[in-house]
Amino acid sequence: MGGEAEDGERRLGRVLSFGIPDTALGLVMGYVEDPWDRDAISLVCRHWCRVDALSRKHVTVAMAYSTTPERLFRRFPCLESLKLKAKPRAAMFNLISDDWGGSASPWIRQLSATFHFLKKLHLRRMIVSDDDISVLVRAKAHMLVSLKLDRCSGFSTPSLALVARSCKRLETLFLEESAISEKENDEWIRELATNNSVLETLNFFLTDLRASPEYLTLLVRNCQRLKTLKISECFMPDLTNLFRTAQTLQEFAGGSFEEPDQQVVNRNFENYYFPPSLHRLSLLYMGTNEMQILFPYSAALKKLDLQFTFLNTEEHCQIVQRCPNLETLEVRDVIGDRGLQVVAQTCKKLQRLRVERGDDDHGGLEDEQGRISQVGVMAVAQGCPELTYWAIHVSDITNAALEAVGTFSRNLNDFRLVLLDREVHITELPLDNGVRALLRGCTKLQRFAFYVRPGALTDVGLGYVGEFSKSVRYMLLGNVGESDNGIQQLSRGCPSLQKLELRGCLFSEHALAMAALQLKSLRYLWVQGYRASPTGTDLMAMVRPFWNIEYIVPDQDGPCPDFRKQILAYYSLAGRRTDCPPSVIPLYPAF
Repeated sequence: MGGEAEDGERRLGRVLSFGIPDTALGLVMGYVEDPWDRDAISLVCRHWCRVDALSRKHVTVAMAYSTTPERLFRRFPCLESLKLKAKPRAAMFNLISDDWGGSASPWIRQLSATFHFLKKLHLRRMIVSDDDISVLVRAKAHMLVSLKLDRCSGFSTPSLALVARSCKRLETLFLEESAISEKENDEWIRELATNNSVLETLNFFLTDLRASPEYLTLLVRNCQRLKTLKISECFMPDLTNLFRTAQTLQEFAGGSFEEPDQQVVNRNFENYYFPPSLHRLSLLYMGTNEMQILFPYSAALKKLDLQFTFLNTEEHCQIVQRCPNLETLEVRDVIGDRGLQVVAQTCKKLQRLRVERGDDDHGGLEDEQGRISQVGVMAVAQGCPELTYWAIHVSDITNAALEAVGTFSRNLNDFRLVLLDREVHITELPLDNGVRALLRGCTKLQRFAFYVRPGALTDVGLGYVGEFSKSVRYMLLGNVGESDNGIQQLSRGCPSLQKLELRGCLFSEHALAMAALQLKSLRYLWVQGYRASPTGTDLMAMVRPFWNIEYIVPDQDGPCPDFRKQILAYYSLAGRRTDCPPSVIPLYPAF
């Protein structure tokens, strides 16, 4: 009797699990948006995998060389949205040569020919030619609603004009930080204004594209649904008509308080008009005389970016204390500990905080030598409990400050800390116990970056990172560890880690290979700086099916020191790359 009851329960379980009609199953899956959950669903059985394939609307391909467009189409023939990344993140910091690769051409050709439902395309860190855009427009102009060329290069403004003329259903055009040729030609903005009435987002922030105030005003007048406008440098006094016309605008970035080739003139911006719907703002080169432009609108702001301003610590404080409803704040470390204390006291709704280093390369901006230490970190941790994203550059830090983050910032899913090399003396090293407390407390953490200096995180600390990074999927570590034992300790944990980046750690080839094998979820490994083996072949210990290993040559003119050597290893169903430049040497597959 007991056996019959168990058989009956098993049959009932199969009916409940697999007897769901396809229509109902597809509807249920439509509410599952998290890609990790969708992946888990697709592993239940072949039937569920097929339903997932037909109902999946969006896919992110984190590495363009990890698969082929043909294989992706066979797996997900009904895709409506695709995000595709190519060059490693290191390319953003000029650590990889420009000829590394990342051409979008093979993907564009296949997407245009076979992905019949594709409406949204996001390309990140890729080379996109004018011919690529022409092919895409010919095939998808009638249905494309979103085109994002994010930190891309290789195309020109005539291609943007083609997009503007042809894609009349386009709601989002995103070009931020892309390198675009013929930048003085702004006819594409006029084409967009006269051919599109449904545009909601236009972003060419941090590009060198010219934009005339007349064409921008025409755009906001004709695109009544425009909510986000992020532009390049454009003199703010020339944009007054734009803002009086753009009554639906919710986010603006760009502009400038410096007029090219003109002598600086003090102007009164106290009565400058912004539409009441505007809640997110980033202004370029704003100084003491212009900061009054924010005061009438500060209480309504939800996002404020002050990274590209000429403000000192006290002026940051004056602005922030008027912004109690901020949810996102981006600044440079000139804000100082004093400014972060004001943030903690004022911005109780803050969810995202980014503090970049002050001696940056953004147009030669000068700061007041602001410094962030454990004082500011502890203040924010205690005062802003809703933080989910926190990236910060500090000049000093202690274990107690990191412990405060773990104690009070329980909602963090992304935490990144860089310890700058400005100060000779750091109050407390190593930071092993602080990192342990942070990771134990921040159980929702999925992305973790810790870029410090030698001695700040020992082998023991790396063991803590492995033990307590249960949910972390992306990790960047810089100048950590003392020996190969550190990376071995880390690799015994981190069960969810898929992407690992190491810089300046100088582990041996053999240790890196063993760690790659030990980290069962690892899909991507980038390393700059490691100890080469005498024969240079110890990396081959990580060889396994579908695992590409590439050596990146930073300097082809002479011998390369250990601290500059780079390797990139990643899972790929596409096999060895066929477009390797001289600076990329495939180690496996070798042919």
